[in-house]
Amino acid sequence: MDEEVFNIQLRKFLKKVGIQSQREIEKAIRDGIAQGSLEGVETLKASARLQVSGTDLDVTIEDDIKLA
Repeated sequence: MDEEVFNIQLRKFLKKVGIQSQREIEKAIRDGIAQGSLEGVETLKASARLQVSGTDLDVTIEDDIKLA
């Protein structure tokens, strides 16, 4: 394995996940507030599942997102 290539590819993947996740969460929150299903002061539970084909990796990452 080429450590440098692996590191670059991993960082590229994580950047993509971070940017896309943020956009999707922001849209969902704004839509929820606009539709009245959220007030904008909640603390929401969030989770993301991480899997990599060809490995046994299957991890769920959980945290709270406070809106106010």
